[in-house]
Amino acid sequence: MSATRSLPLDALRGLAILAMVFSGRIPYGVLPDWMYHAQVPPPGHVFNPAIPGITWVDLVFPFFLFAMGAAIPLALSTRLVAGEKLASISWGVLKRGALLVFFAIYVKHITPSVMSAAPTMREWLLCLFGFAMLFPLLMRLPSTWSSSRVLTTRLAGWTGAIVVLILFTAKDGTGFAVTRSDIIILVLANVAVSGSFIWLLTRERLDIRVGLLAFLFALRLTQSLPGWGQWAWNLSPAPWIGTVYFQQYLFIIIPGTIAGDLLLRYAKAPRSAATTRVWMVALIALLLTPLLLVGMKGRWVVETTLIALTLCAGGWLALRESAVPSEQDRITALLRSLFGWGAVLLALGLAFEPFEGGIKKDRATMSYYFVTSGLAFFTLLAFIVVIEMRKWQAGFRLMIATGQNPLVAYAGVHSLLTPLLGITGLGVLITKLTPTPWLGALRGWLYTVAISWVGAWCARRGWVLRT
Repeated sequence: MSATRSLPLDALRGLAILAMVFSGRIPYGVLPDWMYHAQVPPPGHVFNPAIPGITWVDLVFPFFLFAMGAAIPLALSTRLVAGEKLASISWGVLKRGALLVFFAIYVKHITPSVMSAAPTMREWLLCLFGFAMLFPLLMRLPSTWSSSRVLTTRLAGWTGAIVVLILFTAKDGTGFAVTRSDIIILVLANVAVSGSFIWLLTRERLDIRVGLLAFLFALRLTQSLPGWGQWAWNLSPAPWIGTVYFQQYLFIIIPGTIAGDLLLRYAKAPRSAATTRVWMVALIALLLTPLLLVGMKGRWVVETTLIALTLCAGGWLALRESAVPSEQDRITALLRSLFGWGAVLLALGLAFEPFEGGIKKDRATMSYYFVTSGLAFFTLLAFIVVIEMRKWQAGFRLMIATGQNPLVAYAGVHSLLTPLLGITGLGVLITKLTPTPWLGALRGWLYTVAISWVGAWCARRGWVLRT
């Protein structure tokens, strides 16, 4: 693992993207409730904030946020080590945030279902052209290219994107609007900027970074009460850019930066073969996710808490310093730190579970932030054991490549795959061949693999979209 590239972290990001795409392609309203967001159950999918619990779908967004947070130290430390000034790095952070806001707006405008309830060839082709323009706009261009060639390519991308937005017409008859955006990417843009600045300012002071979470928690508790906290919580430069409200997802981003710090600290630790004890810890880390999903969804809160904390204690004891050979001390220190942070966050989340009516994604509860952050730590640990220590990279190749090029899969599922299925007629044919609910789920998975393969194929050729 290099200081700037962590394959297990790529795999975690890729897992989140694969699950995100799949969750959006499964049949609507006909599968068991654990196949959908817990607060939007079938068959009507009417939002009910009173329903406690989480499903696997509710892990997608926090896992992606966590991976973004973990990538911040990896990316920014490289620039610091190279001697880049803080002013230049700060400008890069703001530029990235601005590009993510643009991507959030643009990707919504090249979605066929936004253009029309029954898209025609015009909509299909406009979406395909819009998707193609993402490459000259955001692709990492070869360092060997001259500045004039880079400028020409970027100008071509921006020109094409502007043409798409001018030609855009929504199904309600309206045209381009900055308020029409992808909320997931918009939230990412906000916390990418704030999370990056927080890490830059506290990279040597973890206590201050954690203290900021306490301050954010205080704002969250008082945001519904009269006072300056309520004013601050709803503060916004412009609604279409975001609000302070979005910063609550720093409860996931900041733990992610802690994981990134650990990956940096132990980047050159030897990845020796996993011992039996390490395998046991990896198994515990993997078991905790289904345990929490089933237990919280079934509302066996006390039983789930006791089992989870017992497993955490067992994993911690297995990673104690005296339990491993001296040559594995550094890699074991990494695993122990990751497992420890995961256990602490999970315990906090379980302690908060009764608060706010039980764990929920919508409206996100404190229990949700801490539980999902803890599970992300455990999943990252398991990937380190399997991918780096056991060297099973081949089995995770698609996941890793998808994680290295996530924007292609995210935009492509609507703006590439859907138009191609519509133009060729394959979408109608495949739907007829997969009429039952679970065959429909299989269809969704095949679509997920297809668009992820496109992202991976682009990544292998260096066609990586970056903001």
